[in-house]
Amino acid sequence: MTSVELVLPVLNEERNISRSTRRLHEYMTTNLAAYEWKIVIADNGSTDSTPAIALQLTKDLTCVDYLRIEQRGRGRALKTAWLHSNSDILGYMDIDLSTELEAIPKLVRSIESDDYDLSIGSRLKKGAVVIGRSQIREFISRSYNLLIKGMFFNRFHDAQCGFKAISRNAALNLLPSVQDKTWFFDTELLLLAENAGYRIDEIPVTWTDDPDSRVNITKTAWTDFKGLLRLRFGGLKRVSKER
Repeated sequence: MTSVELVLPVLNEERNISRSTRRLHEYMTTNLAAYEWKIVIADNGSTDSTPAIALQLTKDLTCVDYLRIEQRGRGRALKTAWLHSNSDILGYMDIDLSTELEAIPKLVRSIESDDYDLSIGSRLKKGAVVIGRSQIREFISRSYNLLIKGMFFNRFHDAQCGFKAISRNAALNLLPSVQDKTWFFDTELLLLAENAGYRIDEIPVTWTDDPDSRVNITKTAWTDFKGLLRLRFGGLKRVSKER
């Protein structure tokens, strides 16, 4: 039986963590019965009641684990969780569950049945539906992804959608070379994977934007831009795809 691990990276999410984890658990119990699955709450430095709530969830719900990473950074949380996993397919989604849960089986099947190495959600590919997103966020997202294409001629459309999966073999080979520990982690992983010849599937998703998002758009955009410059000018490591 194929094993699947879905990581929920969290930082001070005491308001959302219980509701979102329970909703996700209910969905996976019903719709991923053919898999050996689990949810991992990857807490990277929360200082509110997130740890206590997460630990209680591991007692209340089957197939839910808690991982504490003291240093902050979403990329660090994902890298740590995935490298500690023995599951065949490793994925993650944002704790606000902005991506429709119905896309989870598609993400898994893409790697299990369609022989892709990575599978990513896309808000920019034809067929995607985006609800409640401000014009400035939409503009920044499209501009950022156009910038990536202009610099690297990549084929994927949406680098930063918080909904991705990777095969365990690809993760073990690629993750040691990913340097970023924050939001740029996704972009660096995808560029590294495509450059190494890994197959990336892109799934159009229905995305409902979180109006309470605490992501600093300006700061994140500047950090991502500096990350692109690092990769463009010698920072994109060469990784050989394992056969």
